[in-house]
Amino acid sequence: MSLQIIINGLALGSVYAIIATGFSLIFNILKFSNFSHGALMTLSAFIGYFFAVTVNSSLLLVVAISMLAGGLVSCLGELIAFRKITLSNTSPIYFFVSSITLGTLYEGIVTIWVGPNFYNYPRFFETTVVKLGSIVISKSDLIMFISSCAALALLMLFIQKTKFGRALRSVSFDRETAGLMGIDVIRIIQLAFFLSGALAGLAGVFLGINYTLYPQLGNLVVKGFIASVIGGLGSVFGAVAGALLLGLTETLLINFAGSGYAPVFSFLIMLVFLLIRPQGIAGSNVQEKA
Repeated sequence: MSLQIIINGLALGSVYAIIATGFSLIFNILKFSNFSHGALMTLSAFIGYFFAVTVNSSLLLVVAISMLAGGLVSCLGELIAFRKITLSNTSPIYFFVSSITLGTLYEGIVTIWVGPNFYNYPRFFETTVVKLGSIVISKSDLIMFISSCAALALLMLFIQKTKFGRALRSVSFDRETAGLMGIDVIRIIQLAFFLSGALAGLAGVFLGINYTLYPQLGNLVVKGFIASVIGGLGSVFGAVAGALLLGLTETLLINFAGSGYAPVFSFLIMLVFLLIRPQGIAGSNVQEKA
């Protein structure tokens, strides 16, 4: 495996890691996979795009606007689609159905707003590649990797070192006990949705820069779900590890077998993990309450 393939795989895996971490945050709290995450990612990416072309601003500001939009829309989605289910403490299947419906709503809004057309983010860099000897690195891939690493590191520090982070871990472990200990559970759930939405906005911008921006861009969220399964649903560290493994594997297969085989092997890897190690790399084995 050449160094060029490893670098490309890590860049791709870093975006998958952002998507998978957004998945894991919600799964940790409410024990369901939020499949509206992909459509939210698309919506946030388009908000960033139209801000970029209207204001002609820098990449940093576009990323900030997309992350803020993603976080706020995610909180609104939690209020509309999930709050009543949370308060009534019903079966997690209702969360799943509601997330599918909410994702369809987001995608419908984007389609009505922009139509079925394809869009390209404006060029933020004068030069598109960085050359290090024989290694050629796309500047967008490099910034994507650095930004993803920085966002994940800040998230880890927030979860491990802050009062809200400790409350987030407490609620993810046992919502009822955390509530009895004086933690505002609904407020912490909103925080989790805001962080998840902000990560969706970050991933959406870089996917939009690296690929064509279109209303069905959120379908790439499947890769984040696969990475979460490989890493262990409910584990943020596992989600990152699974995403990097998936990115490296896909890049390797694209290089040697062609891009057409990559999705097939992605699902095969997930199936292998489900059969051999269903708890994933990090060993997270979340069980539903009776």
